[in-house]
Amino acid sequence: MTLKPYQKKRKFQKTPEPAGEPKIKGKNRFVVQKHSASHLHYDFRLELPEKINQGQVVLKSWAVPKGVPLTAGIKHLAVAVEDHPVDYLNFQGIIPRGNYGAGQVEIWDKGKFKLLDFSPKSLKFLLTGKKLKGIYVLFRLQKNNWVIFKTKTQK
Repeated sequence: MTLKPYQKKRKFQKTPEPAGEPKIKGKNRFVVQKHSASHLHYDFRLELPEKINQGQVVLKSWAVPKGVPLTAGIKHLAVAVEDHPVDYLNFQGIIPRGNYGAGQVEIWDKGKFKLLDFSPKSLKFLLTGKKLKGIYVLFRLQKNNWVIFKTKTQK
């Protein structure tokens, strides 16, 4: 089960985060959470199967220190982190001090996405959120380091 790394880092009797389980079917949702932990960053999550094209559905997750770009052509680092349970889509609140990721988590944007193309090195998708709209690409640089950017092409 791909959520073991997520669950191993947390003490669910001490944190309000959902323990969750993988889902059988996804609804093509995304969320961006503003996370004021040891360093302010944004967590970008896509509801996808464990292996992108197969498996149980989880939230594939990236920490984006500067946030997901709103403007085409701007590239930001996105560091792949452990998969999260789908229940995390609606999570916001305070992770108490002494717990992994301690700090304030708030939903910055959420909505639907359509996966347009994928390979082991890249994902291309259309976001339709309140703030994020348009075609975006996540491109793998090395191991867990990716870049995320909005394309100039619209649909």
